[in-house]
Parts: sequence; C-alpha cells; structure tokens
Amino acid sequence: MKLNCDLGESYGSWTMGMDSEVMPFIDMANIACGFHAGDADVMHKTLMLAKRHQVQIGAHPSYPDRQGFGRRSMNCSAAELINLLHYQIAALDGMAQIHGMQLCYVKPHGALYNDMMRDPAILATVFTAIASYHKPLALMLLATAKQQQHQQQAQAEGIDLLFEAFADRRYTNEGLLMPRSKAGAVLNEAEVLQQVKLLVSDAVVITESGQRLPLQADTLCVHGDNEAAIAQVQSIQQVLQAS
Repeated sequence: MKLNCDLGESYGSWTMGMDSEVMPFIDMANIACGFHAGDADVMHKTLMLAKRHQVQIGAHPSYPDRQGFGRRSMNCSAAELINLLHYQIAALDGMAQIHGMQLCYVKPHGALYNDMMRDPAILATVFTAIASYHKPLALMLLATAKQQQHQQQAQAEGIDLLFEAFADRRYTNEGLLMPRSKAGAVLNEAEVLQQVKLLVSDAVVITESGQRLPLQADTLCVHGDNEAAIAQVQSIQQVLQAS
C-alpha cells in the first residue's frame, strides 16, 4: 500500500506544511495547483522535491477558493467544473513535462473531494473531466462501501481508479469519513497505527459504531503538517514495511 500526501500548499512567503521533511517517506505527492493553495514557484519547488526523491506526482485541484483553502463548496455547472479541473491539471502537467516528469493521477482537494463522494452528479462530472483530458490519468477517490459501483462507472469512462483510505480518520458505517466536528473523528497515535495494521492485514477499518467495514485501498493518505505528523508517517511506513 502506497503512502500519499497533500503537498505544495504554501503560497508566496507563507509556508504550509513540512514538504521537505515528509517527501522522503511517501510514494505519491498530491500537488496543489493554485486554486486553493500553491503558486508557480511553490509548484516548481515541490516538483523538484518529488523528482529528487523519486515520488510519483498527482494534481490536487480544488474549487477556486484560495481564501477558504478550498474547503467551501461552490455551485459550479458541469462545464465550469470540467474547465476548472482541466485548467489546474494542465498547469501542473505542463510544469512537470518541462522537467521530464510524468503526471500520473488526480486527487481533488477539500470540499470538491467531499462533494464528489457525496453527490453522484458531481462525481460523474469529475469522471468526465478526467476522461476528456488529452492523456490518460488515474483518479484517486475514497474507498467506500460503493467501491464496486464506482469501479464500474470508471470503467465505462475508461478511467483507472486509485482507492484511498485515511490513516488518522474515523469512518462512518457507510464508509465515509466522520466530520471533524464530531468527537473521535480524528484518531490518536495508537489508534492510527492500529487502523493501518487492520487495513494491511484484514483490509478493514473499525467504524464509529464498532463495525468491521471492508475497504480495499491502493493508497493511504498521510499528513506532513508538523513534526509529530512526520514522526507518525515514519511509524506508518515501518508498519507497511513490516507487513
């Protein structure tokens, strides 16, 4: 199971995250494309970090909501959503090609990610955007109880999917992430490692009600926001290597 992390979310002189510290421990870098965070210089720097550590790169597009860090939903038409996705993906793709790098996948950010997992119409539009891009790209989305249905929809569009699980989040019985506003939504360090071990050994997570929920994940989302998060990523990596 590969580790993915959201990176390149600084802007100008404002720094977000510890990209240099976490990059050596991950396999996939989801790089912000400028609509919620990131700029041309930050994108370049993040690409160079990924190249140095031989990390696979993906576009991390969002709604055009820099002030809200992409965490606010927007009522976009299907055409608008397709165009804003193409715009962001193409920006990162073009910069990557300049440096001989290959963009491999797309992982929507924040509210857009949550909206596409909740609303089938938005997910269908995202599928259309990825399918109509000028070259094949995989789409990363949350592994849920609807995983088989999502796989069938993607196959109809000719898209490869990457299913992800979250190391540090509690799941609902439906396989969605518990809202951060609820107590217990974010796992502590011991719970994180236990959840990772269960995903690796049994392909399940324990939901908010204590049920065992099967999840087939290709990749695990981790964070590199602070020193504690970096140490946690190292611990997760050790669990994966031991398996």
